[in-house]
Amino acid sequence: MPESFEFHQGGSPLLLSFPHDGTDIPSDLVGRLTRAGKSNNDCDWLIGALYNFINDMDVSFIKPRFSRYVVDLNRSPEGELLYPGQMETSICPLTSFDGQSLYLNYESPDKDEIESRVDTYWRPYHEHIRNELKRIRKKHGHAILWDAHSISDEVPLLFEGHLPSLNFGSANGASCDKSLTHELVRMTQENSDYSVVLNERFKGGYITRHYGDPKNSINAIQLEINQNIYLSQSSSLIIDENKAEKLRRLLQLYILLLSK
Repeated sequence: MPESFEFHQGGSPLLLSFPHDGTDIPSDLVGRLTRAGKSNNDCDWLIGALYNFINDMDVSFIKPRFSRYVVDLNRSPEGELLYPGQMETSICPLTSFDGQSLYLNYESPDKDEIESRVDTYWRPYHEHIRNELKRIRKKHGHAILWDAHSISDEVPLLFEGHLPSLNFGSANGASCDKSLTHELVRMTQENSDYSVVLNERFKGGYITRHYGDPKNSINAIQLEINQNIYLSQSSSLIIDENKAEKLRRLLQLYILLLSK
């Protein structure tokens, strides 16, 4: 099987993860999907392209090839809920964020297929994260994991109304030292006009919660970006370069801070 993710190793204490950047769907799966399933509508559209500046920075990053509809790298294989009582999708989603079925009748994956996808796509990605954080901490004495995400401005099944521009999550402070997240919020307020919140609707997914361990010198932060602040209003598949460059300037400040 072709490599299921792209990985680049840098020399700084920072690792960036883009778990929902992938859009590929295996050819043997395509015929089992509905139109919604083939759409990739819930992927973090062009999030890797938004962060294109990291190619010139001394940071590690990891990006998957395959869609979250194949397997969601930011969910637990044990089925642990991130937000009990609220709508959320599973490690192999059956429905989209707007409630549409992703599979044709009788074509959804059974337990064995889900386990196979976890072994094929999920475990290699997470083994790489775990090993890279271990390497970074050994080299620098600490490590920082930045989990990069984006989502539509409005997703009624997930949250009411419009999403703030920038949504930081640290599992209510459990995954990252509070002084660091507060500095990121302060930096946002002083250097931009974006709305910013911390640990509101999005508190961090499996990756942030699982790897963040401030007491052992690993800080993990999730940033969920409202796609309206970097994508064209006319198409979710086109970056608005004027919007994106404004946002990139702020993202670069974050990355410079964390990669010291």
